[in-house]
Amino acid sequence: MNTSIYAKRQSALKSVLEKKGLDGILISNLTNIRYICGFTGSAASCLVTPEGQYFISDGRYIEQSKEQVKGFDRYLDMSSHFNQIKDNKLNPDGLKLAFEGSHMSFAQYESMVTLFSGTSWENTSMILEDLASVKDNYEIECIRTAVEITDRVYEEIIPMLRPGFTEKQVANEMVSKYREYAEGEAYSPIVATGPNGALPHAIPTDREFSKGDFIVIDAAAKYGGYHADMTRTPVVGEASDKHREIYAIVKEAQKRGCEVAKAGVPCKDVDFATRDYIDQMGYNEFYTHGTGHGLGLEIHTSPRFSPQSDQILEKNNVMTIEPGIYLAGWGGVRIEDDVIIGDNDCEILNKTTKELVIVN
Repeated sequence: MNTSIYAKRQSALKSVLEKKGLDGILISNLTNIRYICGFTGSAASCLVTPEGQYFISDGRYIEQSKEQVKGFDRYLDMSSHFNQIKDNKLNPDGLKLAFEGSHMSFAQYESMVTLFSGTSWENTSMILEDLASVKDNYEIECIRTAVEITDRVYEEIIPMLRPGFTEKQVANEMVSKYREYAEGEAYSPIVATGPNGALPHAIPTDREFSKGDFIVIDAAAKYGGYHADMTRTPVVGEASDKHREIYAIVKEAQKRGCEVAKAGVPCKDVDFATRDYIDQMGYNEFYTHGTGHGLGLEIHTSPRFSPQSDQILEKNNVMTIEPGIYLAGWGGVRIEDDVIIGDNDCEILNKTTKELVIVN
């Protein structure tokens, strides 16, 4: 990736810290570290101070960090991250530094405040996450590609959605294709047929598809570290009046959510647009989760569509919109798209049809 992208992110971080009256930040969450400097390994810390920007890890990552880390001086040896910071005098006394309390154990916190008693530590939340919620062009292109591959794989597995195949077989085939066409699966696929579809996060089983089953398929690709997320719900063999009724309600609710989503709109308003319609149709108690979430280097990021959200949509948030109805013992329907938030509307990335598909 272009080094200038990381320079812009690092500059934006410093501006946020300055506005908050902070001298710097200790970053311990690996997703945030990847976002701010490009490192994809499994152990690292980053320290930003007025004097410099420091990447701290261990000897396993000497070569990898040379290739990946942008804009940070690197420190790598066998001692702990805190000891490396102390031994190299990277954190002089008197600074007011943020730390990511939700990503640090109590034992780590105790060690930090003991070793750096001359630092004023401030527990912060969502500084990097909020910066990362507004996507740059590189990130958007990665997500577009992930969605394109997601659409392609879905079309390719449709012939398997019939009696004789199982949830696990389809899930495994999708994973294989994501790994062939992209970086891999964005998350463990959900393939849930018949009554299993009433579980919003069902785990694929050996259950075979049967005539009259809805199949909730929630699966997607990852590309360049960025996640897609799509759900479609076809029916096997034939659709009853009940299938058509439930599907039509979810489809209309999802459409209403997409129509409301744009910059400046409260996230809870998008949730309300889907939930209110499902409520009007008499199924609110069977809609048991939020309407969607941000996408990025993790599958669930900021912001969130929920009744409790106090967040406001911004241009270039990339979000899911995914209402559902789940009827225990019968099945469920969820329809989910990935959208880019614009000034006047949202762009729906997924091209897979949202019409009721009957597979034979």
